[in-house]
Formats: sequence, structure tokens, C-alpha cells
Amino acid sequence: MIPPLVFLRHGETDWNVEGRLQGQRDIPLNERGRGQAKRNGAAIIAAMPEVADYDFVASPLGRSRETMEIARLAMGLDPSAYHIDDRLKEISFGAWEGFTIAELREGHGALVAERERDKWRFLPPDGESYGILLERIDAWLATLTRPTFAVSHGGVGRVVRARLLGVDRARAVADEFPQDRLLVIEDGAGRWL
Repeated sequence: MIPPLVFLRHGETDWNVEGRLQGQRDIPLNERGRGQAKRNGAAIIAAMPEVADYDFVASPLGRSRETMEIARLAMGLDPSAYHIDDRLKEISFGAWEGFTIAELREGHGALVAERERDKWRFLPPDGESYGILLERIDAWLATLTRPTFAVSHGGVGRVVRARLLGVDRARAVADEFPQDRLLVIEDGAGRWL
């Protein structure tokens, strides 16, 4: 059993709006994404004031760091008092980063169909599968020794739900992972805030 974990997906980017695979590209938040980060910071400190004493960690990608800093400011905390962990980077979509699924269907229809059949195991060209991502996240989860507030990415959140909450892998990678809510995991149970 891990300590309590509050997981926040970074705020919206223009690529999220366009449906582009961001992966590990460093795409900045848009204005709506900044508002989401502020809302999430205010919501968590109101619902769980003890979160101020948690360990704070973020993916090194700019959209996660900016989300963390805005959220911490909304909590009344020093925006820079957190650390980063490379293992929290988003899944790599490799050569597919920057494309929409519709664009990929035009030139790589068979591969897109293969991905749709088994999204968990699918390995995009020069990228990672969700199974590979889970190995990275398992290594990170094993280091958690105290309650933690993490800001990362949708793909990471999906594998966290699969691992810690027992969500079926196919469902976990198909489900939406919202940017305007926080996932609170305590005692093996999860709730959205």
C-alpha cells in the first residue's frame, strides 16, 4: 500500500484541443489550462488542507511544471517548492508526436487499427507502449514514502489508475483523464475532486 497520492494531470494545451499526440513534446499550457491549474489548486487546499504538507513532484515537461506552480500559488504555497522526476514524463509517441489520429490514419491506417485493437501493448514507431510506461511508473511508485501531490500527464494517470486502483488496462487507456479534476488515491480507493 502506498501513502496517499493526489494526482493532477497538467492543464489544457492547444494540442489537447486539436487532438494531437503530445507525448514528450514540450507544449505549453493555454489560457484555459492555466485556469484549470488554478481551480485545481484552490479545490484541493479547500478539501484537503493537509495537502500543504505533502511531498510535491512534477514531470519535467513545461506544461506539468507550470501547472504545479499555478496550483501551488492557488494553495497559498511557494510555487517553486517542489521537485521533478523524469519518470513522470508522458508516454512517448515517438514518430507520431504532433499528429492527430485522423492524420495518422491517412498514411498508417494498419498501424492505427493495430493500436485500436490493443492500445496497452501497442508500440508506436520510436515510442513506448503503456506497458513500458508502467515499468517507469512502478519504479517511481516504489519510491513513495510519504503523502504525495504529483502533476504529470494523461497517459501516466491512466497507468496509475490501472496499477493502484485495479482498473482494467484496456479500460484505463480508453477512459478520459480530465484536466479539470484531481484524482485522490487513499487506502486503495480513488475519488475525483
